[in-house]
Amino acid sequence: MVENIHQRQKPAEKYEERLVRILSKDIEGKLNVYVGLTKIKGISWSMSNALCKLLNLDKKRKIGSLSKEEIDKISEFVKKSNKIPTYMMNRRFDFETGENKHLIGTDLELQKEFDIGRLKKIKSYRGVRHVVGLPVRGQRTKSHFRKNKKKSVGIKKKIKKE
Repeated sequence: MVENIHQRQKPAEKYEERLVRILSKDIEGKLNVYVGLTKIKGISWSMSNALCKLLNLDKKRKIGSLSKEEIDKISEFVKKSNKIPTYMMNRRFDFETGENKHLIGTDLELQKEFDIGRLKKIKSYRGVRHVVGLPVRGQRTKSHFRKNKKKSVGIKKKIKKE
């Protein structure tokens, strides 16, 4: 018996959301959990791997298929950050409080700006380099970092006299 193409039923697929919001960041639902977590500012590849292992999540599973409870579990785990090993935290021995923290998202950006502002205020070498717009970590400046500079170093062409 010949089936009509329009009468065939597709197999039941799991419902996946297009966008999932984790820690105030929208992540595409088609990404793997391992890759999708790295889209959050402050979560590196190694941190994403540790989250998947400690929370018993399959790394290859799609983010769109995560349940609400699993998403809440991920966000709570990252916010508490007491089970994360100290060497994986991005703010160890905080300048003001002296404690180990792991900052995420806008908190991380704000803290970075405060740190740079403090360096500028006390006029340390790094602060002065930030103010001038030069590289801070010892890179060469002879041939790079000229994008905003109008001066050029090299041979100047002679102007022909008519």
